[in-house]
Amino acid sequence: MRFWDASALVPLCLSEPTSNPLLTLLHTDHAVAVWWGSLIECWSTIARRGREGSLSLDEGDQAVVRLSRLQESWYEIQPSEQIRGLVARLLRVHPLSGADALQLAAALVWIDKAAPGEFVTLDHRLHTAARLEGFRVLP
Repeated sequence: MRFWDASALVPLCLSEPTSNPLLTLLHTDHAVAVWWGSLIECWSTIARRGREGSLSLDEGDQAVVRLSRLQESWYEIQPSEQIRGLVARLLRVHPLSGADALQLAAALVWIDKAAPGEFVTLDHRLHTAARLEGFRVLP
């Protein structure tokens, strides 16, 4: 099982240059762990691209359907005081947004229950922070 942040989930739902490598990675380990808010972040990205005109209405609808299928099988890390406490520390030591700090905190809570710690992200800052926190970062 790997922890996937929202930046890595979106290309599983839309056709992007990074879609094929991430789909291959998904197929090597069907168990996906995500932060509770990842679904919202993915919806936000899909909706924004639709508003900007880079996605048709049909493409956006198809992406939401794919996302729903993914959600049916993923393991979701729920909000908690433990995550809130970790976010405070992560924001002090890494140049992350609040949303990215929540993703990384959720992954740190998850890693207490799983091994090895692999983190899938396409976000550069989150990649660096996850590595510094001890994760093997993919792709």
